[in-house]
Amino acid sequence: MEGAIPEWTLNDGTVLPVTGLGTYGLWGNAGANAVSSGISREDIWVTSKLPGRYHNYEKAVVAIQESLYRSNLDYFDLYVIHWPLPNQDQYVEAWQALIDAQKWGLVRSIGVSNFLPEHLERIIGETGVTPSLNQVELHPFFNQEEQRNFHQKHNIQTQSWSPIARAADILSNETVQKIAGNHNKTVPQIVLRWQYQIGSVSIPRSTSPERQRENLEIFDFVLNENEMAEIAALTRPDGRLFDMDPATHEEF
Repeated sequence: MEGAIPEWTLNDGTVLPVTGLGTYGLWGNAGANAVSSGISREDIWVTSKLPGRYHNYEKAVVAIQESLYRSNLDYFDLYVIHWPLPNQDQYVEAWQALIDAQKWGLVRSIGVSNFLPEHLERIIGETGVTPSLNQVELHPFFNQEEQRNFHQKHNIQTQSWSPIARAADILSNETVQKIAGNHNKTVPQIVLRWQYQIGSVSIPRSTSPERQRENLEIFDFVLNENEMAEIAALTRPDGRLFDMDPATHEEF
């Protein structure tokens, strides 16, 4: 139908929209209002995450069950491990818990978040199950080209958190402003269109209904090769926003 959001098929056969709504920091009434919807459950794709404190297999299983209960849902469309926490060395058993949760029908699709190639190789090698998706920090200042190439090789969908770099310097960036002017679009719309064209699912966060609608109006124009290259050139080695390197970062 007209205005429909495109969808991509994951390696397990499930289908998800190419963009969604991030909910980081949405708490209380404001958070509830930001995600409230009058459509049926079957028309909503709900993702949740396993916190680091529940990487133990038994704790992970209980955490998924309790999260469903608190959400008043029968299943999650996607469930991911939030961080690998390699120093704790429990992410493989956490991944096994997600595999079993999928078998039990608690989760339709299972993935990970912030996993580096070595973490992905290990869980695939030890369980034989490839994540459907890896959610990573990805924005014009940190475009994750090598990580995305690894995902493509292994048929893992890339998903971007902080896709607009939490507006850090991007709104005033002259390169993106110029491209936005060429298309009569906003800077966030240009960045989200760039995310779409590099093959990543973006999940921009917004509590504003107007901004949420604006973030979906990115499918009526195309960035040309030169514009894509200009945005790609904005990446930098120290582009992480908060210096959260998955090889060392711990979050429980």
